[in-house]
Amino acid sequence: MTKETEHDGRSTDGLIARLDAADRLPGAHELRSLTYDVLGAGPGKSVVDVGCGAGRAVRELAERGVRAVGVDPSEQMIAVARGRWPEEDFRLGSAYELPLTDGSADGYRADKVFHELAEPERALTEARRVLAPGGRIALIGQDWDTVVIDSDEPALTRTLIHARADRTTAPRAARRYRNLLLDAGFDDVAVEVHTGVFTGPAMLPLLIGLTEGARSTGVVTDDQADTWIAEQRERAETDRLFLALPMFMATATAPR
Repeated sequence: MTKETEHDGRSTDGLIARLDAADRLPGAHELRSLTYDVLGAGPGKSVVDVGCGAGRAVRELAERGVRAVGVDPSEQMIAVARGRWPEEDFRLGSAYELPLTDGSADGYRADKVFHELAEPERALTEARRVLAPGGRIALIGQDWDTVVIDSDEPALTRTLIHARADRTTAPRAARRYRNLLLDAGFDDVAVEVHTGVFTGPAMLPLLIGLTEGARSTGVVTDDQADTWIAEQRERAETDRLFLALPMFMATATAPR
């Protein structure tokens, strides 16, 4: 799910709907809260949420007493965030050029962002600039090659997953988090994996989207796409759907 790209109004509406749906998935709130914990986000602390989207994390951080700033490159997304949470601080900007002064943030958070960045090294240089010495960073996102889906057609399923990865700027960014942070000069680098397991119909839109994208680019035929979607629908209806989505969380400390 993309948050660090520009969108027209129609695609922004669709993106917001997908992000809202993702925020409601089982375990999503707990995973967001974990990122706040590892940042030490509490009263008096300042945190920048990069690629903030519609602003839910900024609001949740503010409820902890944090001085939170949400940054997103989309004017439409910032407008939505301000409409939902008018009392919070949302600013237009990109991961490469954050609208913050040097050393002004105690924490830096980027959730489902780095897989859309062509220059992650540049983004981490900017993270170093805005973080105070000893400040904490948390990166979280999926590796688009490591989506696990049960299907009677495993070869076709692999094709669909890889086709989706190929349409992403940096589909394997999450597996690079540790080395990227080390190369950027961060200390105390650690990586955790939190895997969501989904067995109900809530994930059907994601599975259908996976298939339609491959169909639209000619990677699979209409018959293949229709057959695969029909199988997943039947699995959802009979409580046999299985999807596992590993989320990688990397944390580190800015040098003192």
